Amino acid sequence: MKYVCVSCNAEIAPREHATRFLCPNCGEGEVVRCEMCRKLSNTYNCPSCGYEGP
Repeated sequence: MKYVCVSCNAEIAPREHATRFLCPNCGEGEVVRCEMCRKLSNTYNCPSCGYEGP
């Protein structure tokens, strides 16, 4: 399964230190963030509820 960063829309490489977690607001949307967006603290939006987080 291919994952895409919700912040920058980049495809996640197989060995990249990305993160996946459920939205802290709704608990339903899966948030996937690449290593670079995590380092830069880029904002993300939940695909289910639109919650914006750091």
